[in-house]
Amino acid sequence: MMSRTVLILGASGRFGRNAANAFAQAGWTVRKFDRARDDLKQSLDGVQVVVNGWNPPDYTTWHRDLLPMHRRLMDAMQGSDATVILPANVYVFAPTAPAPWSERTKHAAPTPLGRMRVQVEDEYKRSGLRVIVLRCGDFLDTCASGQWFDLVMAPKVLRGKLTYPGRADIAHAWAYLPDVARAAVHLVERRAQLPCYADIPFPGYTLTALQMAEALERVTGRPMRVTQMAWWPLALLSPIKPLMRHLRAQRYLWDTRHALDGKLLRAVVPDFQMTPVDTAMAAAIQHLGPVPGPEAGQLPRA
Repeated sequence: MMSRTVLILGASGRFGRNAANAFAQAGWTVRKFDRARDDLKQSLDGVQVVVNGWNPPDYTTWHRDLLPMHRRLMDAMQGSDATVILPANVYVFAPTAPAPWSERTKHAAPTPLGRMRVQVEDEYKRSGLRVIVLRCGDFLDTCASGQWFDLVMAPKVLRGKLTYPGRADIAHAWAYLPDVARAAVHLVERRAQLPCYADIPFPGYTLTALQMAEALERVTGRPMRVTQMAWWPLALLSPIKPLMRHLRAQRYLWDTRHALDGKLLRAVVPDFQMTPVDTAMAAAIQHLGPVPGPEAGQLPRA
C-alpha cells in the first residue's frame, strides 16, 4: 500500500486531537507538528495531507494572528501537492442568507470575525493549493474543550438545566467532532474526485434548544429545563473586555434559524453515517460526572 502520512497542526487542540485519532484509526501515519521544536517546511516532506487545526488562542488576537498563521502554512506548502483540510465555521454567512447554507451560499459576513474568516478562505482559494474546507456548525466534543456547549450550556445539565444563548425554538447547526474528523478522513481518501478547492458543508445535527433538551432527557433520564442565557453581563463587560464584544457580535447566529446542507458530503461519501444524537450528547457531557441515563455506556468511537 502507498504510504499515507498526515501532518496535524494544532494536534492538542479540539479539531486536531480528534483528527489525529480518526486518521490513526483509519491506518494513516500521523505526524504531529510541534511549533516549539519542528521546522514546518521539513515536516511537510513525505506528507499527503495536512490538517490545519491552528487557531489563535481567543477572538481578541484574531486580527493579529489569524492570517499570519495561515499564510505561514500556505507559504511553506508552495510547490506541494499535499491536500489541506481546513476546518471552517458559519461566521462567513449573513443572517439573511436562506437556509440551508451550502457551498453556493454567498459569503457576506456581518461581523469582523466573519470577515477575517472570509479573507482566510479567499487566500486559500487563490493559493493554488489543494484544499478541502470542511464547514461546521458549533462543536460538540468528547471533553470540555472551551466551546459554547461545555462552557455555557452544559454545566448544570446533570441538575436538569440547559442554559441556552438564544430562543429555545430557533434551529442551530451542531457538529460532533469525532464525526467531523471521520468525514475529513473519508474526504481526503476521495480527494481525486474533488476540485482543487472544495468547500464542503458538514450537516451534523440541526437542533433547537428544545430538541437538544429532549435528547439530554433521554441521556440523563431526568427532566430538562431550558433557561435563557443572560447577555447583559457581556454588554457591561464589553468596554473593558474585547472578548465580550466579539461574543456579542456573534449573537445573531443564536437568533437566526440555520442548517448546513449535506448534499455535497453525501454525494462524495454516500455511506457516511452520523453518530446518533443521543450518543453524541452522552459523550459531550461525560466530563461533568457519571451520566445515569440509558445512553451513558454507549459512547462513540473517539
